[in-house]
Amino acid sequence: MHIPDNFLSPPVWLALDAISLPLVGWVARRSFRDSDHTATPRLGVMGAFVFAAQMINFPVGAGTSAHLLGGALLVSILGPTATVLVMTTIVAMQAFVFQDGGVLALGANVFNMALAGVVAAALALRAFRRFPSAALFLAGAVSVLASAFLALAELLASGVHMPPALLWASIGLFAVSAVVEGAITLAVVRAVSRLNSRWLSLPSQAGRGPLAAFSLAALLMAVAAFFVASSQPDGLQTLAARFHISSQPILPAPLAGYSMSLAGPPWLGRASAALAGLLLAAAACLALGRFLARRRSA
Repeated sequence: MHIPDNFLSPPVWLALDAISLPLVGWVARRSFRDSDHTATPRLGVMGAFVFAAQMINFPVGAGTSAHLLGGALLVSILGPTATVLVMTTIVAMQAFVFQDGGVLALGANVFNMALAGVVAAALALRAFRRFPSAALFLAGAVSVLASAFLALAELLASGVHMPPALLWASIGLFAVSAVVEGAITLAVVRAVSRLNSRWLSLPSQAGRGPLAAFSLAALLMAVAAFFVASSQPDGLQTLAARFHISSQPILPAPLAGYSMSLAGPPWLGRASAALAGLLLAAAACLALGRFLARRRSA
């Protein structure tokens, strides 16, 4: 789902950069008003959890894989404005530190996943709030579909010609990803509700049980990511191979490919990079939460 550099034409990525930056700034100003200092630890933990979850690809068919986006899950726990900022932080970190998504395409990835996907999830949760389970499932599904359709539209606008058969096949694979996203979102939120229902409805009065559970889950996923994740390329990588699109990054990254240069077996370097990313995601989102709380107090 992360669009690499060289996939989009300059007019497309420049326009999306110009759109995304002020939109995220507007959301940040809304967050100054809406933020709650009690949510600060949750931003750090949930940011790390979603970062770790996005490293685990699962097969969706036709030699293609996908991964959890996590936007709907974050909206159900953090609310939409905080989710936009957490997702933006994660997407930016992935681009600059891990070369997962292009630097030039950062505005497109933020628009697709951190803005449009989050808005779609929030609207689904609101529209079906009388049916909580259906709302959670649909929120996860539509967040993926919104991001996917926008990515395909941006590729088409950039001059990437996709035959109808390939386009429909891509849509079908994204639909499978949407179903999986919806099911995972529903399962995780239900588990949190059973663990401590106040963590969702009254976060300021809830205990730290879910924080510990999400922290442990994020740590386990980060360590296990390169042992259990599918090695199959994702949808955009498959399209790149099909159309011979070069995804050469424009900037070097310290942990490119989620790997760290270490002596020893290859898995050690990958696991170390994953753990470093987990800590970085947690620290960045925790700092974001503290900044928002400080601005709200001021």
